[in-house]
Amino acid sequence: MVNEAPDLATLLRSWRARVRPADVGLPFRAGSRKTAGLRREEVAWLAGVSPDYVKRLEQGRARPSGAVLRALSRTLRLSEAEYELACRLAGHAAEGGGAVPQYIGAGAQRLLDRLTDTPVAVFDAAWTLIEHNAPWAALTCDDWHGRSGRSANIVWRVFTGDAGPVRHPHPEEHKASLVADLRDVAARYPADRELRDMIGALRRSSPEFARLWEGSAVAHHRSERKTVGHPHVGELELDCDVLSVHGFDLRIVVYTAAPGSEAADKLRLLTALGTDATAPPPMGAPSSSKVPGG
Repeated sequence: MVNEAPDLATLLRSWRARVRPADVGLPFRAGSRKTAGLRREEVAWLAGVSPDYVKRLEQGRARPSGAVLRALSRTLRLSEAEYELACRLAGHAAEGGGAVPQYIGAGAQRLLDRLTDTPVAVFDAAWTLIEHNAPWAALTCDDWHGRSGRSANIVWRVFTGDAGPVRHPHPEEHKASLVADLRDVAARYPADRELRDMIGALRRSSPEFARLWEGSAVAHHRSERKTVGHPHVGELELDCDVLSVHGFDLRIVVYTAAPGSEAADKLRLLTALGTDATAPPPMGAPSSSKVPGG
């Protein structure tokens, strides 16, 4: 009997065809496209892989890693059931073998899609950035596409001297809260090897992190006003709120400005400028290596 169940390559092609450029914030002109859905090059840019790799995946000549599957699931707007199916077809456990989850549900994805004038980013429980919108890229001076692991982890950057453009009103309390978060996450996901390795590296390289890690202080994140230094529009005084996504163990960070304030005017300007700044670069163009703060 012939097995008529679709394979991963077939599904990837069908999922790509149903996603419109507008769904993922890509600029396009009416009548300028022959492809109904996304092009392979666009999927590659959004997921942080090469166009040739996407082609090999869609031809069944490559097996994606768990990290690539997560990136593709966000790019192609997969539902939770579709993501789990893709994991099974690729030979991966959907929960990552006890790793910190990085799957973004449909609700959180819609929030990113609809808040087009507000900087929003989604982090996993260990503070690794896994998705953001265009205003976030404009505010932090980078688009983050293709970044993963430690280079996209807030805790790693803060304790290795790359705090970025954000200034916190209570920096010591902020650092203590990050370490407290990481300690809690490590206890909940003891099988996450990458998390253990990152914590070990931080304890060896940062005396400040080691001191906080070995201490017993407990701190919690709270809504507070932060200052973001931008090279083009200057300083912005913004309110920062951290929202939790129950069931997915995610954090959504949102920056807003008081209505009618100077910061609100600057945010509107950055949103307008950010449309061009975060558009896909020409194929073959080098990507920026700068890692901003968050």
